[in-house]
Amino acid sequence: MLRCSLEARGAPPLMKRLLVSGFMLLATACTTTGTDTRAAMGDAASTVVSSLADTGSPDALFARASGSRAMLRLLLQTFPKGGDLHRHAGGTTYAEDFLAFAEDDGGCYVLATRMLAAGPCEAGSSVPLEGLALRDTNLYNQAINAISMGRHGPQYKDPSISGHEQFFNSSPRRSFSESRNRDEVIADNLVIAAAENTLYLELMSNPDMSGPDLSALVPKETWNEADMAGRLQRLQPYLAQALPLARNNTDTSDRRIAELNGCAEIPQPAACAVSLRYLITVSRRAGIEEQFSSMALAFALVQADPRYVGVNIAAPEDLPAALRDYSLHMRMFAFFKQLYPAVQLSLHAGELSLGLVPPRDLRFHIREAVEIAGASRIGHGIDIAYEDGAPELLARMARDGVAVEINLTSNDVILGVKGKDHPLPLYMAAGVPVTLSSDDLGVSRADLTEEYVRAADEYGLTYSQLKQISRNTLTYSFLAPDAKARELQRLEQAFAEYESRLPAIFQTVPLGL
Repeated sequence: MLRCSLEARGAPPLMKRLLVSGFMLLATACTTTGTDTRAAMGDAASTVVSSLADTGSPDALFARASGSRAMLRLLLQTFPKGGDLHRHAGGTTYAEDFLAFAEDDGGCYVLATRMLAAGPCEAGSSVPLEGLALRDTNLYNQAINAISMGRHGPQYKDPSISGHEQFFNSSPRRSFSESRNRDEVIADNLVIAAAENTLYLELMSNPDMSGPDLSALVPKETWNEADMAGRLQRLQPYLAQALPLARNNTDTSDRRIAELNGCAEIPQPAACAVSLRYLITVSRRAGIEEQFSSMALAFALVQADPRYVGVNIAAPEDLPAALRDYSLHMRMFAFFKQLYPAVQLSLHAGELSLGLVPPRDLRFHIREAVEIAGASRIGHGIDIAYEDGAPELLARMARDGVAVEINLTSNDVILGVKGKDHPLPLYMAAGVPVTLSSDDLGVSRADLTEEYVRAADEYGLTYSQLKQISRNTLTYSFLAPDAKARELQRLEQAFAEYESRLPAIFQTVPLGL
């Protein structure tokens, strides 16, 4: 009641956070929204503020830090983050590391296309990456900017292209280095996660399929949706060889990743304690026939190998073919979901904004991902307010526990959706389970901590709300029940240790209000 009445009066986020801290048991049903102003706090509010600040509770301490983004960063750097459920493996590695990988592989930087490529380099059209950072710092910085959102932030990118184009153009430009260093990229993901006190990664990374050429086993036939069952039957010779190949190559990769991170050492480096599972991703860029074959292998591999826990679909949702075939993709997922009901789906859906596509394309993507494909989680979900029957869809997601993976930084740099335009408060108000995730932090040149800082600073989320979101990342993960229980127990232990350190931090940095 108290928290709801504050919503109605438009109370500022700081005041609401403090009141929630003091009256949590009286106000569990409502959520915090509002504008970023401290006006109208009055004498009564000041009394509440002083009282709560003296309690030393995590909510009260975080409320004291709300006026300083730097202090929020300091606090949230080591905040236990549970898991990261929406994280592209290659998008996590920073441009500097891709350039180093390519340099070690004798690679070149192609001047016209701004791509990393194999040597030998051609004078006048490409330059060797060996020693480039010291030999030509300006060109080295240009290469960083080409395969990320830019060393000095998106505001310094090429003004002739959008953030959307810059972001998605970065992937093919780095593909030479990424494809040759899959294990190094995954090892890097674990190191980055450990540095941010992230316990679990559900990493979008497809299995290495290098080995014998199996393409001859894939039927060469025109797509016929009415014959998906027949097509799957004719794919069985391919699957019979592709499935063990994927599993054996994953065994090899796992050993290599452990070696790269020094997991045989005693004590083990922190990266070795990060739990890792994989999501297999189908590309929207591929043709329908290839997408069907990819889905067939993905569902079979998830059922056969516990290291692979779910299936996704990615690449720009606004691609002409992706828009044309969106409903077909959802029907294809539904076909496989009937055959493999235990396989879970986390689908990129609604990563669209008004202007990027006509309004008609904003009206059904999330709904079809939930109602037709049977997704357990939605990645991004930006256009929820434009969906037909949005209130009913939100109610269904809340009721059925269909979580939404919120990626604040990438939504900002790719779509320009931030602040009041972002649906994070809408999802929370509707009771939809929310997680915070990093998406492609190396491309965005951010990190997972930044997502928590933004949630606290821009949307007024309290410590208790951030803690619940961290729990959600494990609760709504695709881990097996016993593994999920272990990770949740690890998280609670991490929170106990973290909260025990908070008072000492505020003795060192005695922020007032």
